[in-house]
Amino acid sequence: MVKSAPCPICKVAVQPPESGETTHFPFCSKRCQNVDFMRWCNGEYAIVEPLTQDKLIEHLSPEELEDLLEE
Repeated sequence: MVKSAPCPICKVAVQPPESGETTHFPFCSKRCQNVDFMRWCNGEYAIVEPLTQDKLIEHLSPEELEDLLEE
């Protein structure tokens, strides 16, 4: 059994989609998906920590890091 997760906007339990199923996951509805999108567009969400070279390297796979170093 797949565990449900709360919708990030309204906190209603949302089941992950079955394979091939179109859905608004992780949101419960198109409305909540649109609310989230508008919050991003209006600048209500932000990444507040600057991305340093050390942090970037932490998150790169070895292949991505190798490609970056070749450039």
